[in-house]
Amino acid sequence: MNETEKSTLRKIRWALGLFIAGMVLSGVTAFPLQLELTWLAQIRADGNTGFDRWILTVRDGLTDTYAKYPWMGYGTDWLAFAHLVIALFFIGPFVDPVKNVWVIRAGLAACTLVPVLALICGPLREIPFGWRLIDCSFGVFGAIPLLYALKLTKTLVHSRI
Repeated sequence: MNETEKSTLRKIRWALGLFIAGMVLSGVTAFPLQLELTWLAQIRADGNTGFDRWILTVRDGLTDTYAKYPWMGYGTDWLAFAHLVIALFFIGPFVDPVKNVWVIRAGLAACTLVPVLALICGPLREIPFGWRLIDCSFGVFGAIPLLYALKLTKTLVHSRI
């Protein structure tokens, strides 16, 4: 492998490392959801803005639900676990992006579908529009390092031909 290929591989690994870190962070923070919302409400939510009211509504909903049906939190535990598992799949492209380019493409497909899900299911679940946009941003921001990694992977493929 020449210096240009090594440099390209290093850049790909930075991009994928950023994506993996984001997936792990999203996963880990989904486990203590009720605690995080309680803290956020204490720090931020005075009920004067729509966002503050939404934070209080979600906090109260989780508190009431978990008090009566604690097993409902198991759903967000699986959501958190899924984020961690998805991050594991990106170890393959981190090691060998050319051989595992399909994982990068699958990740981009998933990022593309995030806004679709948020904009279809959000209204059905009565999620405020602003919050749906925040959810959409996860797909958009996740796609940025993956698009960069895919572009660099294609250059790596062409340099090996």
